Amino acid sequence: MDLNDRIALVAGGTRGAGRGIAIELGAAGATVYVTGRTTRAQQSEYARPETIEETAELVTAAGGRGIALQVDHLDPRQVQALVERIRREAGRLDILVNDIWGGENLNEWEKPVWEHDLDKGLRMLRLAIDTHLITAHHALPLMLEHAGGLLVEITDGTAAYNADHYRLNPFYDLAKTAVNRMAWAHGRDLGPRGATAVCLTPGWMRSEIMLETFGVGEDNWRAAQEPHFVISETPRFVGRAVAAIAADPERARWNGQSLSSGELAKVYGFTDLDGSRPDAWRYMVEVVDAGKLADAIGYR
Repeated sequence: MDLNDRIALVAGGTRGAGRGIAIELGAAGATVYVTGRTTRAQQSEYARPETIEETAELVTAAGGRGIALQVDHLDPRQVQALVERIRREAGRLDILVNDIWGGENLNEWEKPVWEHDLDKGLRMLRLAIDTHLITAHHALPLMLEHAGGLLVEITDGTAAYNADHYRLNPFYDLAKTAVNRMAWAHGRDLGPRGATAVCLTPGWMRSEIMLETFGVGEDNWRAAQEPHFVISETPRFVGRAVAAIAADPERARWNGQSLSSGELAKVYGFTDLDGSRPDAWRYMVEVVDAGKLADAIGYR
């Protein structure tokens, strides 16, 4: 996967999938602008230790060039300034990854709309939907100046899975299904203009927050007390999926589609860091939803 001449923006690259994607784009040789709100000098309301500078350093260590820029993607002026800087410094944008989220601490599991905190729910929607549209509005014109650009919208769950599974509560459900539709809509606009839009979901991802929740690390994640965690994957797995699409000269075949890291691994042949290919969404349907005991044999 050779991306040596590509310029990428990973919006929301502080941690989790965004960090994994940025690193893998860097490993393929890309220059990666990494944005987020948490820097070594200032934290967001997450109060998490991960920073955009760390992500940029990991990109560079992987073989690319990482550039960290603090941006609040709810502020159109900040996003506009970001794109103007990329134009000045790089002159182009080949890959835009919209991984902006920030809703973990706002999500109230399995609560109907009248019980869920309204301010938290509406904030979740703004973080999940408005940020993506604001970023696309300002960044896509630059991407379209050169043919072959790629927009990747990151969500949780494929369109097929989300269509008949209720995702925790109405706010979270709408946030995650809307991004699938958003990528489809962008595909209608980008396709005729020589670019590609896809929606991509990781499986059960071993993000920093998830590992901390289960009280394990990447070195002992199998010790987690959740049996179905056996299907989990690192953030680098979805990163390799993005890099594979970006390096594919026939990526237009995916335009407007909802994809997962697991299914793309079968197409492109990449693996997770441990050499496996976890297929989490098939596992969710055939094992979890079917009420079977946790067993990842045949699914990774």
